[in-house]
Amino acid sequence: MTKTAWRPVATAYRRALISQANPKMLLLTVIPFVLSVVLWAALLAFGFQPLLDYVQTLFQNHDWFKTSSGMLGSFGMGALKTMIVPLIAMLLLLPLMILTSIVFMGVAAMPPITRHVAARHFSTLEEKHGGSFMASIAINVSSAVLFLAVWILTLPLYVFPPLAVLVQVVLWGWLTARVMVYDALEDYASADEMKELRRRHRPQLAFIGAVSGFIGALPGIVWIGGALMSVLLFPFLAAISIWLYVLIFVFTALWFQYYCMQALADLRAEQEAPAPADAAAGGVAPASAPGAPPPA
Repeated sequence: MTKTAWRPVATAYRRALISQANPKMLLLTVIPFVLSVVLWAALLAFGFQPLLDYVQTLFQNHDWFKTSSGMLGSFGMGALKTMIVPLIAMLLLLPLMILTSIVFMGVAAMPPITRHVAARHFSTLEEKHGGSFMASIAINVSSAVLFLAVWILTLPLYVFPPLAVLVQVVLWGWLTARVMVYDALEDYASADEMKELRRRHRPQLAFIGAVSGFIGALPGIVWIGGALMSVLLFPFLAAISIWLYVLIFVFTALWFQYYCMQALADLRAEQEAPAPADAAAGGVAPASAPGAPPPA
């Protein structure tokens, strides 16, 4: 793949950074953040201690403390054995925090982001409405279910942190690419254009998702690492992590939006360009072949 094919990725990244600093885009983080914090403040106030008790009971009934202590000791992390229960509880809550941030961001922030990008750079692009609200809901719900299922299945990998970080990057990248590409093109592309753009730009879209996945894994690492040092910091670190998630989601949405809209504009320009045969027909008629009779 040529460097030219990747240049739009860098261009979209630069435009997303500039737009991220726009006061209107920064304000978009407020509503999703407030909604998420209110929801999680209520859930943690009434549900965190019962969750800790439930995990504690599971470990006691199945003698998992001995198993986890042995596993942590083999990796030189025996000091974490006293924190294993709150750590598991936090790991169970983390994907839910990510998903609620996605939902609130999608409802409150995605429509203004689409309007912002279209008004600044793609005001003449025709809206073909190839997507629908119900299809968007279906994609978000199915993606959330798959995300949670894979996340739970990969929880044992957290005994080896580098591998766990890699899993977070892959999951985040897959989730953002699957959800945000559809949301970015829902209003402007036709159904056929969506399929064609996904086919043509699969490597670039996967790259944007992977980079976003790496950035998106950082708040969770900071949150869990800080909470391990002091459980008392858990509510504050959770609030900071939620805001970081929303901020990263806004930037990621801008990056996907700029890239997808430019790709759509380029696709339509390519389709509307006259074919070589049409261009020749508008010019001088081709000369007769040698030996052919002269034109009547």
